[in-house]
Amino acid sequence: MSSQRTFETILYREEGPVGILTLNRPHDGNMFTPTTCREVRDCIEDMRRETRTRVLVITGAGDKFFCIGGRKEGLEDTRLYPGAPPTLEMYDAIERLQKPVIASVNGYAVGGGHVLHVVCDLTIAKESAVFRQVGPMMGSFDAGYGTWYLEDLVGKKKAKEIWFLNEKLTARQALELGLVNKVVPDAELEQATMEMALAIAERGAYALAGVKAAFGARHQGVGGLARLSHDLLLPQYYASEESHELADAFAGRRKPDASKFGH
Repeated sequence: MSSQRTFETILYREEGPVGILTLNRPHDGNMFTPTTCREVRDCIEDMRRETRTRVLVITGAGDKFFCIGGRKEGLEDTRLYPGAPPTLEMYDAIERLQKPVIASVNGYAVGGGHVLHVVCDLTIAKESAVFRQVGPMMGSFDAGYGTWYLEDLVGKKKAKEIWFLNEKLTARQALELGLVNKVVPDAELEQATMEMALAIAERGAYALAGVKAAFGARHQGVGGLARLSHDLLLPQYYASEESHELADAFAGRRKPDASKFGH
């Protein structure tokens, strides 16, 4: 289980129904490495397989950086997948998780760190947080989530401005744009984040999963629709009288009792 695992570049702990994942490279702006991407993915995948937690918070270690992007060291010299930072491993895991994910932005959210908070379901930020996209000015760009999802949040023209001009945004400016949900005084971020997470944790877990899957289905095509059907509907069907009757009839080599269908 995640609460018992030891990671190299992230920390994970649980406070009641809330899982807290911390990017733990403050000496390097909490920049993610290929190892970080895979550890975030693995941690979230562990959360998918348990029901004790109902909300995930993602934040950065220290009080200056949420995350300022990713390191490309350790990649293979190829133009195929092994030559790209495995950031999609993190973003896909966040999307697949049936639980709401809150980005608690405790400092600079820049580059890939900016995309990371955009992909999260909600964002709460401290007053001094800074938001910035820098890809095209430092030899990189986002190839999916960070453009489409940003457009959803702030509109196409503003999203292109953020990507083309690479200007800094204060937390208040981000709030006005709809880029974040809430801004709080620096000293109150951790408490306000937990209050938000615990309030969500009181909502129906299945209902929240259904809402998140419905949002996700919009961009994810057959994969998103499959998550809606497979992850939510299939377990319900397995518990139904119809499923039990069909399984029993097949195992017993008899004709099923159709009166048990559809209930």
